[in-house]
Amino acid sequence: MKCILLVAGFATRLYPLTLHTPKPLLPVGGKTILDRLMEKLEEIPSLEEVILVSNGRFFSHFVQWATTCASTLRVIVLNDGAMDNDQRLGAVADLEFAVREKNIREDTLVLAGDNLFDFSLKAFVDFFHAKRADCITTHPVEDPEHLKRTGVILVNSDGKVVEFEEKPKHPKGTLAVPPIYLYRQDTLPLLTSYLKEGNNPDAPGNFIPWLLQRKEVYAYFFQGKRYDIGTPESLEEARRVYAAHSQGIDREVKTG
Repeated sequence: MKCILLVAGFATRLYPLTLHTPKPLLPVGGKTILDRLMEKLEEIPSLEEVILVSNGRFFSHFVQWATTCASTLRVIVLNDGAMDNDQRLGAVADLEFAVREKNIREDTLVLAGDNLFDFSLKAFVDFFHAKRADCITTHPVEDPEHLKRTGVILVNSDGKVVEFEEKPKHPKGTLAVPPIYLYRQDTLPLLTSYLKEGNNPDAPGNFIPWLLQRKEVYAYFFQGKRYDIGTPESLEEARRVYAAHSQGIDREVKTG
């Protein structure tokens, strides 16, 4: 199994913080977002390689990070060539670029480099193997404004996804879908077909409704918190929570 980490955004909503530092390398609770994601990835025994898709502007930042990364996983950094937000390829196009550039023919986990979460990726992988189908993650969200900024799904009694809408103006349900997906190896070539048809190359969730017309997709219901770090407010919330968690661990170590 491989993992593709999408880190090619320019995070303009976080300016000036992200003018000279890519969002995944911002610190949250004493570690970068990216380092925290790598810790989650290390939970997966079958994972062999993590491929970061960067833009051209921050490519050297991620290469430098990779040389000092403490993870035992092999890390490769790709450059999609975009130098500013107007040139960005889009998340689906970046995903297809990585699959094509590295000739990936294994089952692949896809993550966005700006989401933190506390559920187990190993449990998600186990679910994926049990279903033998493409899988996405989901959790209930009651806030309608939040639902308008994410993917929203409807599922049947077996957990099979029957409808997916990316950033709906009028959400039909309350099941939100973060950008955490598992694609079977035979699904990856469909990314090229999707793009050749002229479909939206941007948000990664745009691929899912198209895929639903061709293959079964199942939803993994996770427990726990998830932080989508897209605004100064969401960044500060994540920093507050992870800092409190880190302090709690330090206190346990000192008194243990």
